[in-house]
Amino acid sequence: MGRKRRDGLWKTTCFELFLKEPGSHSYTEWNLSPSEGWNAYDFAGYRHGMSERPVSGAADCTMRPGKAFAVFDAAIPARMIAGGEQEMSITCVLEEEGGVKSFWAMKHAKDQPDFHDPACFAARLAAPSAP
Repeated sequence: MGRKRRDGLWKTTCFELFLKEPGSHSYTEWNLSPSEGWNAYDFAGYRHGMSERPVSGAADCTMRPGKAFAVFDAAIPARMIAGGEQEMSITCVLEEEGGVKSFWAMKHAKDQPDFHDPACFAARLAAPSAP
């Protein structure tokens, strides 16, 4: 039922992961949704050259609602991420009942949220280590 590629996930509650190699202008955007849908896009540069990222397999998204809070789990198979260190941005669009949206990020570089802004890649994802 879930775990399917879907477009437009960012229009409602959606968790996003942006990754790029240090010094590169190109980056990948992963959209991961509590609806268990997901998608991935490659960009050649800031908000241009977008194409659906070819992937083998699927991201695994699971929503676990509780009485006072919910837990969202998402897993992207490591083979779908470049092997070296990556600059990273973790973001979220939350849509409340009634349609009110808020935009969350590790860093907002401007007055208005822009998750694609290179300045928002504020963290590092270390390269995987050998087992």
